[in-house]
Amino acid sequence: MGEISAELVRELREETGLGMMECKKALVDADGDKKKAVRLLRERGSLTAQKKSTRAANQGLVVSFSKPDGKAGSLVEVNCETDFVARNETFVGFVNGLAEKACDSDASLAETEREGLVALVAKLGENMLIRRNARFVISGAGMVMSYIHLGAKIGVLVDAGCGTEAAAQSDAFKDAVKDVAMHIAATNPLCLNREAVPASIAASEREIFAKQVQDKPANIVDKIVDGKMKKFYAESCLLEQGFVKDPKQSVTQYLEAKGKGIGDTITIRRYLRFQVGQKD
Repeated sequence: MGEISAELVRELREETGLGMMECKKALVDADGDKKKAVRLLRERGSLTAQKKSTRAANQGLVVSFSKPDGKAGSLVEVNCETDFVARNETFVGFVNGLAEKACDSDASLAETEREGLVALVAKLGENMLIRRNARFVISGAGMVMSYIHLGAKIGVLVDAGCGTEAAAQSDAFKDAVKDVAMHIAATNPLCLNREAVPASIAASEREIFAKQVQDKPANIVDKIVDGKMKKFYAESCLLEQGFVKDPKQSVTQYLEAKGKGIGDTITIRRYLRFQVGQKD
């Protein structure tokens, strides 16, 4: 292909945090394909899966709404063009209203609230997008916990369970689940556990790690790759990650300790994390 544009190099630099020349070389070797360039950087050992940036490409808000009994909660992301509008009281009120509606329905708000959005666009003079909405509804002992971080740019929804409703209503349980939600906001795990990692991703990681050590003796390559996969799971899977407030223990170990404190078992059943403008 022709010369690699400065704009493409800039985009790869922003996504990876690597130097200009390294990014340009990867793009040249990948014939200008940014995804292939990222993979090449991974294979060359310059980039790990956790280093790839999730920079926000747009402005807007992520907001949540929870039912008083803790049995349902929602997350909504709405994008706009500028941070000025994202802080506008009318815009904030509109998004909060959407979050409350999302707590009662799985319908796409982009479809059901189209007229309201069009009216808001006309009023505030910026293009806007109801990008996504989701909710968790649970039954039995447990709670849906939400957490909003970084000026409403990151939102997390956690479905946590335990053995009894008394335990679920305890401050210790709520504090533990909130801590995990804050951890998710900070670390952006790929999946809940290694069983949830898509087979295609696991296979791709193994292939990349194998290429990184292809010059090693054949009889030890598998052992090295297995070790790298173990580290990949520890970095990527929520329950295996080192807990942000105490990296010496995993999230699972943290929950086990908190569960003993209330005489119960705390489990994380699922979670969602929205970040404004996060690339898919």
